[in-house]
Amino acid sequence: MGCFFSKRRKAEKESQPEGEEEPRKQYSWDQREKVDPKDYIFSGLKDETVGRLPGQVAGQQFLIQDCENCNIYIFDHSATVTIDDCANCVIFLGPVKGSVFFRNCRDCRCTLACQQFRVRDCRKLEVFLCCATQPIIESSTSIRFGCFQWYYPELAFQFKDAGLSIFNNTWSNVHDFTPVSGELNWSLLPEDAIVQDHVPLPTTEELKAVRISTEADRSIVPVSRGQRPKTSDESCLVVLFAGDYTIANARKLIDEMVGKGFFLVQTKEVSMKAEDAQRVFGDRAPDFHPLLSKGPVIALEFSGDGAVEGCRLIVNEIFNGTKMFVSESKEAASGDVDSFYNFADIQMGI
Repeated sequence: MGCFFSKRRKAEKESQPEGEEEPRKQYSWDQREKVDPKDYIFSGLKDETVGRLPGQVAGQQFLIQDCENCNIYIFDHSATVTIDDCANCVIFLGPVKGSVFFRNCRDCRCTLACQQFRVRDCRKLEVFLCCATQPIIESSTSIRFGCFQWYYPELAFQFKDAGLSIFNNTWSNVHDFTPVSGELNWSLLPEDAIVQDHVPLPTTEELKAVRISTEADRSIVPVSRGQRPKTSDESCLVVLFAGDYTIANARKLIDEMVGKGFFLVQTKEVSMKAEDAQRVFGDRAPDFHPLLSKGPVIALEFSGDGAVEGCRLIVNEIFNGTKMFVSESKEAASGDVDSFYNFADIQMGI
């Protein structure tokens, strides 16, 4: 028995005028814009300022290699970025969905955000970093880290396109695969380091069109102290639950607390289940169970003498009616912080 569809195709072909070719069928992949690999490589440059504007990389992989005395700015999100054999360069990288890998580089100053960060066979790098996982160095020396501190209007959307949270930043939690006894291959930049002194803004007319700020209070990523020694033994944990204004509320609370002289130590955005809440919030967990299904929570740790009282006052005055978890006392706060961040590190595999 013949196939109806094969007969129909044969009839259609026979009815086609002689000498006229059958139109080529169009597939979705035929309509994709062709990618030229040369648009995603900076190679063999010397004494140049180069870059890509927002929208010009759009999630592609990027390669930077064999560059010397260059200023390089990628103002867009990308899939992965590899930097090989570069010397005395300034490098800015917008959000990278996967890994940023430096190999055989020296005397470079960088600002970047990524899921994974790795350095191998490098020396004298300065990196203002936002990294969702633990940064790793290997066979490298004189690597210095600071917290990512940068803004331009498109950056928040680029973080979303790269699948990165501005609150997941383990910039100071560095792991050295090849430690040397009695030596430290990495350190933290001074807390008062001025970003533009290390990573200057671009000077070409094309790149100057990007409206950049390196002020801490405008940074897309909250500027945290990370693992710097604390100046006070008092901390306070605040957990905000998912809603329409969660990110805005977190930013507002950070601004208020920092404005009153307290320090932001660390932040985290992570999903929680009811059993997780029980371990972290104890007897108060049932109050928050209905909120957990709405999305990830955002946690903020503040430090400073009077941090708990100061934070509770701000929350009551400004966020009255918005349900949050706030440490109840100085004595309880230490356990709150440990419980939440131990849970979060396990959850995220850090």
